Amino acid sequence: MEGRSKGFVQSFNRLGGYGFVVPVGSEEQVYFSAEEIEGKERTVSEGQQVSFVLVLGDGRFEAKDLRL
Repeated sequence: MEGRSKGFVQSFNRLGGYGFVVPVGSEEQVYFSAEEIEGKERTVSEGQQVSFVLVLGDGRFEAKDLRL
């Protein structure tokens, strides 16, 4: 896997189980699934800083292995 990136949670839909993070130095939103959030609660808050691994998913970049 590639190195870790840092960014901020732009939005998180708790009911839908997905959200978007914006990497530092970028304006592009990157999709993530709640399953990729480390920890028991698997939840994040808007504006929270996270680190993640950026990977190319199904035709788009996705954030994997989110850490608070």
